Amino acid sequence: MKRGALLAVLPLVFGSAAVLTSDHAATSAPAGGESTYVGTATVESTGTASRSDGDLWPSCWAGNGNLYSANGDGKGFSLDGEFADIAVSEIKGEPGSLTGTTISRGDQVGSIWSGAGYNRKPTGMVCVGDTMYLAVQDLALDFNDVPAATILKSVDHGRTWTWDRRKPMFSGHAFTTIWFADFGQGGAAAPDGYVYAYGLDGNWRDSFDDTVADPQSVFLARVPKQKVQDRGAWEFFAGSNDRGKPEWSREVADRRPVLTDQRRLYAQTYGTNASNLSVISQGGTTYLPQQKRYVYTSWTEYTFEFYESPTPWGPWKHFLSKDFGGYPWSTSKYGGYGVTIPSKFVQPDGRTMYLQANVCPCGGGGIGTSVYNFNLRKLVLTPSTGTSATDLPGDTNLAAPSTGAVAISKSSKSGSLALLNDGATTGSESDFDDEVKGASWWGYTWPAKHKVNRVDFTSGAVSAEGGYFTGRPRVQVKRDGSWVEVGAQAVSPAYPGDVSAGANKTYTLTFPAVETDGVRVIGLPGGTRSYTSAAEVAVRYAVQLADGGFEAFGSGRPAWLSEGPAANGVDRGLGFAHSGANNGWIRTSGTGWSALTQKVPVVPGTRYTFGSWINASAGLPAGQGRFGVRLGADGSTVLGEKTFGPSTGYVRHEVAVTIPAGVYEVTAYAGFDGPGTDTWIQVDDFTVD
Repeated sequence: MKRGALLAVLPLVFGSAAVLTSDHAATSAPAGGESTYVGTATVESTGTASRSDGDLWPSCWAGNGNLYSANGDGKGFSLDGEFADIAVSEIKGEPGSLTGTTISRGDQVGSIWSGAGYNRKPTGMVCVGDTMYLAVQDLALDFNDVPAATILKSVDHGRTWTWDRRKPMFSGHAFTTIWFADFGQGGAAAPDGYVYAYGLDGNWRDSFDDTVADPQSVFLARVPKQKVQDRGAWEFFAGSNDRGKPEWSREVADRRPVLTDQRRLYAQTYGTNASNLSVISQGGTTYLPQQKRYVYTSWTEYTFEFYESPTPWGPWKHFLSKDFGGYPWSTSKYGGYGVTIPSKFVQPDGRTMYLQANVCPCGGGGIGTSVYNFNLRKLVLTPSTGTSATDLPGDTNLAAPSTGAVAISKSSKSGSLALLNDGATTGSESDFDDEVKGASWWGYTWPAKHKVNRVDFTSGAVSAEGGYFTGRPRVQVKRDGSWVEVGAQAVSPAYPGDVSAGANKTYTLTFPAVETDGVRVIGLPGGTRSYTSAAEVAVRYAVQLADGGFEAFGSGRPAWLSEGPAANGVDRGLGFAHSGANNGWIRTSGTGWSALTQKVPVVPGTRYTFGSWINASAGLPAGQGRFGVRLGADGSTVLGEKTFGPSTGYVRHEVAVTIPAGVYEVTAYAGFDGPGTDTWIQVDDFTVD
């Protein structure tokens, strides 16, 4: 973590819209890429407290049915007991009704190896049946340095612990933040006879003063279940062979990462909050047998970070960054650290589970000790269905809660995005979060794919501080887990790109239909505090022509395609348009049919009028130009057509058609049969009503 001068990031705020390519969350991804397995993920913005005291709380579910967990700096579950730098508790019950007892603490639970300036911190726990192992590290009192760690063992459910008191198992800042893969009660879901352990080098999270390098990679080791405390029996993941199988080495120096993520979040903040944060931190890895997936939970000062993998060694894919915004937080929205998923609280559906995370009263959260306890909040992971879209054209809001849509944004000041799809356009939610950020977005993800071609974005409150986009917002969709811009976008009314965009005003963004499992409106946030706001975001697969006036923007697939040998394109700002600045054209000195075409979604049984303004050169023979509507898989069956010849200016042409049963897409076209001499047409303002 480093803090730089504000001047260093001013180009991110006041530069062109190209800044979007520099924003961490808009484009960057870990080395493994973004997940295509997870369809949607939701995390509650607050947790439920328990009668306990302390932080971190790595845990394991023992064969006797109880949960055991170790906390740092607190009393554990016995609030009438003594404070200790480390304590172990036995926990019973379910989320919302937990009870527990502190069963060991302090010098009963590990040694301090590194002398003055360090204390003990629990980082991982695993149950092999009813035998428990606990990873304990030496953490510097300023939290920025972890030189050593070792593994403790208990055979009496955490009452007493044994370990080699002569030296730590791990030292030299290598593999010194350790947690274990959680395979359920007693490790029953483990795939083989090994305990799998994950480790970080240097520190347990971003080293704020750079005493050691910030961890950016996660390493993996395995050890036979009966030899967890035998350092010589440990094997470290050393890469994969040419068949993709993992290779292992007894030498820690041979270790290779299973996950590397070099993203930096909150590159700059407006206040004195920490910035430029690395994303790999002490967390947990839980196996979900129903989904056959491993989930690694990490965190930064302001976010939770989530990754998934089909095996302990990968490939690991990032699937969610839950952003709680910069400090101060409130009791209605807060993040935390030491994020884990206790397997005991994974629900039978395998999709609903609970996260444990804490907020230290010593930090900048500003919410006291209310979350400095064993604190659970719900996480729901819904896999992608992988099925093709089945939407039919119409006015249905595909973002309605009944569709399974999950609202997304860069962050949320209130902690809730419920108003985005509540049907009302009078509210306001902002993504003000103290970051000097290069992108803001509002949108949705779905477990299943949908066809979309229109987003109705309603702004929220605006002021000089922000609430609006600088420049023109754009639409992106998810493709193979990554966000990409759609082509041929148009926005109506024109978006002014400043505070005059106004509050609670709806802007409709249209584009060619695309099949996707996510859509968002994204842009450069405006104002002196760089944020945007939203009141409602609706998504539709509408009956519409895209870019009928050739004024659209975007780098994705164009709305209009061409057929035939003639040259074609768009005149931009040349004064040839019927309205606006641009128009389409076709020109050839050859022969044969050439046209501009676009597929248009329609509703069977409905009568539509297609229209276009066309200007044809004097060389076009009468009746050789054609404007119409076709259907069929290859667009070869004419449903309605009008011919035209030369003109001295733009002429309006219309074709009225009734859509046959079972037809949901037609092709609109305008073109001509080349007479063999220089001939052209200009086209503009296509419509369908």
